[in-house]
Amino acid sequence: MKICDILKPDKIIASMQGKTKEEVINELIDLFSKDDRVSDIKAMREAVLEREKIMSTGVGKGFAIPHAKTNGVNEIIAAFGKLDEPIDFKALDDQPVNLIFLLVGKENLVGPHIKLLSRISRMMNKDDFRESLMKAESKEEIYKLFEDEEKQYFEIA
Repeated sequence: MKICDILKPDKIIASMQGKTKEEVINELIDLFSKDDRVSDIKAMREAVLEREKIMSTGVGKGFAIPHAKTNGVNEIIAAFGKLDEPIDFKALDDQPVNLIFLLVGKENLVGPHIKLLSRISRMMNKDDFRESLMKAESKEEIYKLFEDEEKQYFEIA
């Protein structure tokens, strides 16, 4: 499963408005309020926020990957957002976060969920890719960056 199979331009926010960790997570979750793949948005929200309480998903280098598994979704779903002003996400490196990738999977899809988390982490670990995302001005431009990066990076493997 590829990232671009689950991340679509309508689930990308090029300039998020939230000022706190919870606000930006909710901003991304709200993109799914009328999505048929989500059967229970309240359960989805609770799962993501509960997972975040266990340990911050701010993994470092200005990037966070809030994620959870819940039967409130029918399949693996994703959203991405970029902040113009970084926020404190209690990241592992204590640096503020301005790139956020939300990944929510169904309880029984553990394998694909973990593979996607790993793939996203590897892509976001590349400085030039993160810098390109920060310069992007539209959701279409951001989506194209993910598409191009995924092609170049993963068709080799």
